Amino acid sequence: MRIQLNGEAVELPEGHSVADLLAGLELAGRRVAVELNLDIVPRSQHADTLLREGDRVEVVHAIGGG
Repeated sequence: MRIQLNGEAVELPEGHSVADLLAGLELAGRRVAVELNLDIVPRSQHADTLLREGDRVEVVHAIGGG
């Protein structure tokens, strides 16, 4: 299936979850925010949220400052 990840077309296998996507990007366990089709996906739902053909995903890294 094909999704849009941060504006880029990406091919993924069917049944891929948000958690699978983050693991593939080596972002599992990191402080990131995930937006799926303009809705924020809570971290507690990453494993249960399956991606579908045409989904638009934005992954934003949390950066500390001060």
